[in-house]
This record gives sequence, C-alpha cells and structure tokens, in this order.
Amino acid sequence: MTIKTKVRLGVIFLFAVILGISGVGLFYLNRLSDESQNILADNYESLQYTKSIIARCDSASLRSTSQLAAMDSLMRLQEANITENGERTLTGRLRVVFERMRNSGINSRDIGEMRKLSLDIQQLNMLAIKKKNETTRRTAANASTYLIVIATICTLTAFTFIINFPGYVANPISQLTRSIQSIAKKNYEERLHFDRRDEFEELAEAFNRMAEKLDEYEHSNLAKVIFEKKRIETIINRMTDPVIGLDQSNRIIFANDEATEILNLERSRIIDRYAPDVAVENDLLRNLIREDPASERSTLIKAVVKGKENYFSREAIGVSYTQTGEKEKVNIGTVILLKNVTSYKELDLARTNFIATISHELKTPIASLQMCVRLLQDARVGDLNNEQRNVTQTLNDEVTRLSKITNELLDLSQVETGNIKLDIRKSDPGEIITRAAEAVKFQSDRKHISINYSVSSDVTMIQADADKTTWVLVNLLTNAIRHSHENGVITVNCQPANGSIQFSVTDHGDGIEQKHLGRIFEKFFQVPGTPNGTGLGLAISREFIEAQGGKIYVSSDPGKGSTFSFELLPATR
Repeated sequence: MTIKTKVRLGVIFLFAVILGISGVGLFYLNRLSDESQNILADNYESLQYTKSIIARCDSASLRSTSQLAAMDSLMRLQEANITENGERTLTGRLRVVFERMRNSGINSRDIGEMRKLSLDIQQLNMLAIKKKNETTRRTAANASTYLIVIATICTLTAFTFIINFPGYVANPISQLTRSIQSIAKKNYEERLHFDRRDEFEELAEAFNRMAEKLDEYEHSNLAKVIFEKKRIETIINRMTDPVIGLDQSNRIIFANDEATEILNLERSRIIDRYAPDVAVENDLLRNLIREDPASERSTLIKAVVKGKENYFSREAIGVSYTQTGEKEKVNIGTVILLKNVTSYKELDLARTNFIATISHELKTPIASLQMCVRLLQDARVGDLNNEQRNVTQTLNDEVTRLSKITNELLDLSQVETGNIKLDIRKSDPGEIITRAAEAVKFQSDRKHISINYSVSSDVTMIQADADKTTWVLVNLLTNAIRHSHENGVITVNCQPANGSIQFSVTDHGDGIEQKHLGRIFEKFFQVPGTPNGTGLGLAISREFIEAQGGKIYVSSDPGKGSTFSFELLPATR
C-alpha cells in the first residue's frame, strides 16, 4: 500500500469518526424528538379534548344544539386519538352516555358519568405521559452514555493516529537524511532498510543502488582520474613559477598561488571567470592573455613581487586532443607558463653594460691601428714589397672587421638598454635605397654582383629614421652579397603592402633551411655552414625596424635564395 493511499485512508478514518459521532447524536436527537412529538400527539391532545368536554358538561348552556354539536365534535376527535390501553373502552362508554343524553335528554346523572369518564381518560393519559417521560429520560441517558463511549473511543483512536502517523512518515525521512549525510562523508557502505511495502521501501532500494554505484565509482578508473587531477592541481600549486589555465572559452579554470600573487588578486575573484572580464581591471593579466604572436618574441613581462621588480618570460601552450575516429585535434584550452628570469635579466644587463664598456674602450686602440695601417700603406712613407703589401692589406681587413664588430656591439648595447636614439621624420625610400646600394658597391663589385633596385610609382614618403633604415638595408645587402654566387644578381624592391611601405632584398644564393628561419633574427645565431659573421646584424636590424613601428621577416627556398623584407609606415600628410 502506498503512502498516498495510507494518508487517504487516515483522512477517511478521521472523517468516518466525525460522521459516526454525528450520526449517533442525530439518531438519538431524532428519537427524543419523536418521543416528545408522540407525547404531544397521543396524550396531550387527549387531555385537551377531555378537558373541553368537562368544561361543556359544567356549562349551563349545554342544552343548546350548538353546544351538543361542539361536544360531538370533541368526541369524534378523541375517538380518532386513542393511543393507550383501556382508552378505547372509556371513550366508547363516553360515546354511549353522550348518545343517550342527546336522545333521552340531559340529566345530572349522565352529566356526572360523562365527567367521570372524561377524568378517567385524563388519568389514563397522565399516567401514559409520565411513563413516556421516563422512557424519554432513559433514552437521553442512554444517548449520552453511547455518545461518551463512542467519542472516547474515537478520540483515543484519533489521538493515537495523530501521534503515530507523523512519525510513520517523518522517521524514514530522518533516517534517509542521516544516510545521505553519511554518503556525503564518503561512507559508501551506508544502506537503508525499510520493510514497509510502500514508496519508502522503493526509495530505500533506489538509495542502496545509488550507494552501490558510488562505491563502485570510488574504486573505478574515473575516481583514479579525478585523483590524478587533484594531484596535478596540487603539483601546480606547489610550482614556484606562475601557472594559469584557460579553457576553450577563455574562462580561468586554475591559477596557482604564485600566479595569484603576481596578479595581486584573490583566487575566488578569478577562478571560473571570463579572463577578458578580469583583464579589464588588471593590466598584467591583459598582457598574459594576449593573442598577438608577433609580441611573443622575447618580450619580458615585468611585475612587482614582494616589493621587488621581477621579469618573467611568457609561454602559452595550447592543449588539444584527438577524438576517437577523428583526425582533427580539438582545442580544450591554454596553459600560460611564466618563467622567472630576473636573475638572467640581471646577468644580461651586466653583460650588456660590460660589452658597451669594452666596445667603447676598444674604439680608441682600433682607431690607432687603422691610422698605423694607413701610414704603412702610404707610398710617401716608403715602398713595400709584395709580401709586405699583403701583410698590411690583411692587417687592414682585420682591423676593419674588428671596427665593424665593435660598432655592432655598441649598437647592440644601445638596443638592449633601450637607449636607441631615433630621428623619425619624412624620408624618401628611393634615396635610402640609393645610399645603401652605394655603400655596398665596393663589396658587390669584388664579386661581380649586380644590384638591381626599383621603387614603385605608388610609393610615398615614409615616416622613419633614414640613417637607421639605411643601416638595416646595408646590412641586408651585405648578407645578400655574402651568400650570393659570383656574377649573381640581387634585387631590391620598394612597394606598397598592407597599408605600409615594403622594402625587400632578394638574393639567389643557397637559401636557408626552414628549421632555421624561426631563429634567424636571434642574437649571435648563425646558420650552420655560412660564411663567418657576428650573428648580430639581423638582431640589430629587427630592433631598429620594430623601434620605428615596423616589422621585419624572411622567406627562403633552399637552393634558390632568400628574401628579407621589412615594412614601415607611410608619412602622414
């Protein structure tokens, strides 16, 4: 039987108790009312009739026809209301006397007999009324007794129902609550047992199945995966470097203590929040979640940690996986790693300062060496034989090379310390290309290399530092000459591109392998097997171009040559 049915039966029972008490009360009330009505109808009316007969017998006007008719009417009413034993006999005798008196004449003897018979009928009805009154009183007493007994039984039954039925419903709920709390504490051995054959028994069975599933889950592979997840989170939180994780929707799913410290944000304010929304009020996070690949290049992020400036390198790692039966990878988020490179930054700054100092100190002795070489090569000082001329020429080449390295080191120190002096103004691209071509004419002539350059008619003036841009173009042409074959051709083009002015230098040498292109602009990097160089020219060129708001890049086809290009903004009118 279901709980709903039991509740319905309980309510029906209480309703039946109310109806039962009400029915018994109404039954006895109706019975008392009937008995009272019987008294009035059966006896009280007979008393009234006989009383009227006696009154007319005592009346002086009895001899009139109307009085006799009225008495006859009363006699008929009495004859129609005979209810007690012996009353019919007395009423019959009363009729006999009345008829004799009406036929033979009225005499005192007949009037006396009529009065006596009427009084006997009254006496008979008075005794009946008394008897019926006793019966009515007994009925009322019995009704009260029955009602008290029934009400007591029903009250005790209802009270027992009221006391026990709420517990019948509430006790299983309390037991279920305790079991759920036990399950919440990972006590998956908890079970419910209800032998009731209702919804609670079904609930207990469902609860026990759930507990069994949870117990299986606790020991399943999924539980191990979650355990591993928690262990990874613990490892991440113990890492000394900041780590931030984003899902595919750019919501922050985790951030270790180091990350929250440098962001100066509480964990509760960033976890499970949309990263760009948080970045609106946090400049550091805005830099961390940027998606500009060009800005990834060796850009250090500065943050104050524990009152000290620290430098961090940023690495964004895309996390993806391949679904079963699919070939394409599905992106599921990004992990941003920050490496504290403050110590390296300090060492790099010290190295830069050291290079700048040494380079500056070397300029004076190099200048002296150059002057001495020129004196040795001057015919006015004296003639040199062939061997001496070869020695002095070699000495001049090495001193020139040393001077170039020193100048590049000085330029590099300016770049690294942020002390690049730029003179940005309107400049003529054609003039810059001409100056650069003239600067390398001697080198190109030695290898019999032709330099062809062209400037598109759509090219306008550029907003740039003409000297620095010429230096970059000279460096690119020098590299092109170095990597070109004898009697080769180098092409220099200048044309509009993507709203900027593009300069490109194309050679037809051996080219650069694809694996080296990503590092070609790094400091001190040299492609293996290439002619000797410092590995600084392209790094300095990149800094000069990017300092002017431009960009530099390379494309190469191994065995066919390379094209180095850079773009600068056109001058505003």
